[in-house]
Amino acid sequence: MSQLQILAIPGSLRTGSWNAALLRLAQERAPEGVNIEIWEGLNAIPPFSEDHEVVAPLPVEDLRQAIAEADALLVATPEYNGGPPGQLKNALDWTSRPYGLSAIVGKPAGVISASTSSFGGRWAQEDVRKALRLSGAAVIGEALAVGKAAERLVETGYADEEILTGIDDVLERLVAKVAEVKLELETADF
Repeated sequence: MSQLQILAIPGSLRTGSWNAALLRLAQERAPEGVNIEIWEGLNAIPPFSEDHEVVAPLPVEDLRQAIAEADALLVATPEYNGGPPGQLKNALDWTSRPYGLSAIVGKPAGVISASTSSFGGRWAQEDVRKALRLSGAAVIGEALAVGKAAERLVETGYADEEILTGIDDVLERLVAKVAEVKLELETADF
């Protein structure tokens, strides 16, 4: 039996990103039979343009291909001024096109967040879930939001028990969503 593949997208361009650290923790804690690949190409994605949505620039095609090959997505977003970073939203816009033909349609997806604020990026997380839902992804509900990340999540990989439990919960729900979507496809009457 092949491994379930999760493509993890860190929404921050910052070296030492708390959100990238969350994804590395998820990678380390992945259950047996699950492989998590962290995609590192966000900084190469150009601004979205409908003029180029069908024959997109190579970094966009690479992202689209990575999504197509994955069984699920896990996005980790920081929060800037109450929303996700523009570069992450831009990448999601590219992946949703061309309309109706995107590899993101029907793809199980989860969104987690970390922020130095008390709320842990919940607003940005909701915006990213909304963008994914509107793109056609099968998005799991609210997930791990790590507030005061600088105090609770250390770059060396240390995280408090609540964070570890939250990561485990998100991965469990995402794996279950993959099984649910596969079952729906197998039993669909086309």
